Amino acid sequence: MDSSIVQTLAVYALPVLFAITLHEAAHGYVAKYFGDNTAWLLGRVSLNPVRHIDPIGTVAVPLLLYFLTAGQFVFGFAKPVPVVFSHLRNPRWHGMWVALAGPASNIAQAFLWALVAVGLALAQVQEPFWAQMARAGILVNAVVAAFNLFPIPPLDGGRVLTAFLPQSMAAAVARIEPYGIFIVLALVAAGVITRIWMQPVMTALLSLVEFMLRPVLMILQ
Repeated sequence: MDSSIVQTLAVYALPVLFAITLHEAAHGYVAKYFGDNTAWLLGRVSLNPVRHIDPIGTVAVPLLLYFLTAGQFVFGFAKPVPVVFSHLRNPRWHGMWVALAGPASNIAQAFLWALVAVGLALAQVQEPFWAQMARAGILVNAVVAAFNLFPIPPLDGGRVLTAFLPQSMAAAVARIEPYGIFIVLALVAAGVITRIWMQPVMTALLSLVEFMLRPVLMILQ
């Protein structure tokens, strides 16, 4: 295996594991807070990545796409945390917050990785590997958050969309869910999501992280 590929995998491994683990655990934690303890009882509100890794979606698919596209495109997914939305005290609005918890956890992680990058710079750490990992952490979490906010079920953005739609329209959109992932994959393959959604949303999220970082930078100056 090419040494550059091994280095890339090493740089991204930890950020990716944290990104998907905390994303899924956040869904389960917020669901429990609002009345559904399904994920909690199944042990899915956990920081153990093994509980969230899907052998196909988290490992095989990303590696295959990485090699087939020479690193130009990587897509993967974790095992979704089970949420019984009817158990929530207010299924419509609490379901929205459960959905938003995942991307919110990624934004928080991007901010923490940005703090790591600042700390490394202040400490004048010369080893580039750690700086590369911090940058990867920011990028990975921005990608995961932006992708999951795309407004089609079963992605988190689809849950948010249905919360704001009238009941009849929300029910119609919800019926897309069994086929939603195939629609998303088709849009990804066509480059639609990348060009129209990912770029502007990632720019907005990275700007948000930069805004969150400003008070820290002001204190350190």
